[in-house]
Amino acid sequence: MSQDTQALRAQLFDHIIEAQRDQAVELLTIQGIARGFSHAVREILEPVLLEIGERWAKDRLSLAQGYVAGKVAEDILVKMAQSSPPPEKSPKGPVVIGNIEDDYHALGRKMVAVFLAAAGWKVVDLGNDVLPAQFVDKAEEVSARVIGVSAMMLTTAENIRFVRQELDRRGLTGRVQLAVGGAVINLRPELASALGGDGTCQNAIQAPGLFDTLWARSLAFEGCHELP
Repeated sequence: MSQDTQALRAQLFDHIIEAQRDQAVELLTIQGIARGFSHAVREILEPVLLEIGERWAKDRLSLAQGYVAGKVAEDILVKMAQSSPPPEKSPKGPVVIGNIEDDYHALGRKMVAVFLAAAGWKVVDLGNDVLPAQFVDKAEEVSARVIGVSAMMLTTAENIRFVRQELDRRGLTGRVQLAVGGAVINLRPELASALGGDGTCQNAIQAPGLFDTLWARSLAFEGCHELP
């Protein structure tokens, strides 16, 4: 990591901690215009959010500081989406995403939605506190082959097991793939399979690749070999 990148991360962290939302967004926007918004998000924003998330988990940040971090991320992701319109060809998917029952930490899910849309996926975002059956109901309704479920805490991540059970109960194992993610799964990757997930990734930037893989796996399960 260069000294410039390290300095930018430190500046962004300070802006967020001091509730300087406009300055934080301006810093990221300047980097986005100069080097691309993917670079600004991946190299500057995401490491800072990770640090903030770790401090949050240790009760070393206030609710207001966490709120500012979320708003800065939303602001810059909107700018990123506006700077990179979706491909003109027919969208991939649809896929269904949401935060599992009792989970209200939307930032990671919103980032995933932005990166999936930018990669050409049609995303059905169910929002926060989604019941396991609601994920599967919607996947059946729109013929989605991938469900993405997010959870921040271990207590809420445990509810992902019920999405797996619902898929199995309805005979959709293999046909509908289950992607799982969130802070607790990043910290404990072994949870992904323990909770019944078919795949996971470390950050939102990697989400399109994961969904490509899982969609192709679903098609292969049914004897198909091409993406729609």
